[in-house]
Amino acid sequence: MLIWVGLLVTLVVLWVSNSFLTARFTAEQREQSLQRAGLYASTISATLQRNAYVPLLLSRDQTLIDSLITRNYSETSERLISFKTDLSAASIILMDMNGLVVAATDARDIFVEEESPGFYVRALRESETVFQALRIDGQINGFYYARKIEFEGESIGVIVVEVDIRRQENFWRRSGANVVLSDAKGDILLASNPAWLQTTVQELLIATYRPPATERIFGAEPDDASKEYVFIDGRRLLVSQVSVGFLGWHLSYFGSLENVQARVNAIIALELMILAMLAAFVFFSISRRTTKKSTQIQAESAELRRLNVRLSSEIEQRQRAEQMLETAEQSLEQTSKLAALGQMSASVSHELNQPLAAMRTYLAGARLLLQRNRTAEALTSFQRIDDLIERMGAITRQLKSHATKATGELVKIDLRDSIASALSMMAPQLGQTQVNIVRNIPDQIADVIGDPVRIEQIIVNLLRNALDAVKPIEDKRIEITLKVGPTVSLMIQDNGTGIEDADTLFEPFATTKKPGEGVGLGLAISAGFAADMGGKLTGRNATPVGAIFELQLPRANAQ
Repeated sequence: MLIWVGLLVTLVVLWVSNSFLTARFTAEQREQSLQRAGLYASTISATLQRNAYVPLLLSRDQTLIDSLITRNYSETSERLISFKTDLSAASIILMDMNGLVVAATDARDIFVEEESPGFYVRALRESETVFQALRIDGQINGFYYARKIEFEGESIGVIVVEVDIRRQENFWRRSGANVVLSDAKGDILLASNPAWLQTTVQELLIATYRPPATERIFGAEPDDASKEYVFIDGRRLLVSQVSVGFLGWHLSYFGSLENVQARVNAIIALELMILAMLAAFVFFSISRRTTKKSTQIQAESAELRRLNVRLSSEIEQRQRAEQMLETAEQSLEQTSKLAALGQMSASVSHELNQPLAAMRTYLAGARLLLQRNRTAEALTSFQRIDDLIERMGAITRQLKSHATKATGELVKIDLRDSIASALSMMAPQLGQTQVNIVRNIPDQIADVIGDPVRIEQIIVNLLRNALDAVKPIEDKRIEITLKVGPTVSLMIQDNGTGIEDADTLFEPFATTKKPGEGVGLGLAISAGFAADMGGKLTGRNATPVGAIFELQLPRANAQ
């Protein structure tokens, strides 16, 4: 009777442990799969957003416009190749009004002329940049941005830029990951398994879904919630789907459950060891009371031998469990590195937008000055462009320092000079917007100890956010106030729409801007810069309208 009770208790313990541990470890694996899917999706989204502005820049290139007007394309391909190197695009194509490819960075790009009449017509009709994933014989051939080129209000051609996101597909295949990128219709655009490109996500899930034993026995129809698993090559995988944030695209990641089952088996084996030891102890106690002393000595010797064997087996199980834990820790560390790399890429893209916009304006001005033989003034513009290039290098170095929690060299600077430098950088944007800039700058020196590049970057980010906030306002106003006391306080106030959610104001990727206008990293990076220099950055709504952002830094004399 005691044996049957022990067997029943053992079965109940093992069943409960298996159910609980499987659910818990599966939930952890599902979270890791979602994080990995989010990382892949953010990488693709960042690549698409980074290339979305390239056609707009190229459509205003005077050399390309002149070549389309004069129909002289002898040097156009070389210029496109130089653009391709500078912009890190996969390829660049120039088409005339007849839809013919007149210049390209690669000879294979001639297929665009044959396969994209609808794409070409749509680019001519739209006033903005258009996007197209071209297919040849049902297969994705490439992903392209296109924009028409105009001269004096008339279309004269189309510039096409290919986005290289296929390297992500190659990375998936090399790493052994099971990933699918699909559009809003469910058609598969990229896949780590080439065989999946011939079907849709819905068909893939239906084809690989295998109902559990209860559904096969009782004939129950599976619902959508039960299809969180798929079977590929005999392996059961988790399905994690996230939005890419671009044209309704989705990314599906199929995570492995082998590690989950291995961890469950290890703990079950440990429980079996403990139960076996308890059972052996019970039988050993009973035998001591029912047998003679000699029999007890023999039983004890046999029991000790059995315990030694079980202990050796337990040690081996523990060693295997430690090895699997070490492997899991290495995987988590690699995932963290990839996430940091994705955030750094998005940060660099965000922080370089402002200098690039200023460089484009100075280039346009220098071109006009050279055409009018005003060489001295053009050299001034080129010098400003050189300063902006140096500044972009400093920004990338500061972003790297911020990512590694390193501290840059701090010097004594006058905050009034930083404000003037930031306003100089923002001059092109301020000149294009009818906004009243009010400066409340005292004559008193406002010395602080800090990094001049970081301080200027904070001021530029605050001014750029203020300009975005006053866009819908007719009477635009931005007030810059500098106060010198125990601490140096810089306040930038606008009369815009105000702050919607103050709790997530300085969190990374928290933004109210439309897709393509911002990624929500400016305030997060600026707050980190301020904290590294011993200050702080705060934001609040103003009365009656608008918002106030205040940067506080310790005075140099106080330090």
